[in-house]
Amino acid sequence: MNHLFLLSLAFIGGVFLAIQGALNAHLGVLLKNPLLASVVAFFSSTVFAIGFALASIEQLPKLANLSNIPWYLWFTGGFFSVLGISLYYYTIPKLGVSTMISLGLCGQLIFAVIAGHFGWLNLPVEPITVKRVIGVVSMIIGILLIQLK
Repeated sequence: MNHLFLLSLAFIGGVFLAIQGALNAHLGVLLKNPLLASVVAFFSSTVFAIGFALASIEQLPKLANLSNIPWYLWFTGGFFSVLGISLYYYTIPKLGVSTMISLGLCGQLIFAVIAGHFGWLNLPVEPITVKRVIGVVSMIIGILLIQLK
């Protein structure tokens, strides 16, 4: 795939995450429980994911391949997803979507730079460089500018 196309997909994915965060945060307010909004969101996400997977899968994984997957990978991603998304739904109505998304992205960026530097979570090693530090500092400055009223 073309690199520009992949960059566009990443950008669109970010837009979709901001939209779903705002919509499901509103659902959490109406339900008076952000965790219940998470349940609804993850249930509907499961239905859509199953449909997309069935439409796109060419071959099911072999049983031998499934048994080689470490046990913790079957649930830890979902666990962190529920925690992270529920925190979004809880904080968006209190902070606003731009503040929450910018702080969330900052947390993601800082963690990604550190995790990439050390190769945590089976990620490729991407050493911290001056450019990366400038990027993180720029992000923090941008968040501060967003906060100015």
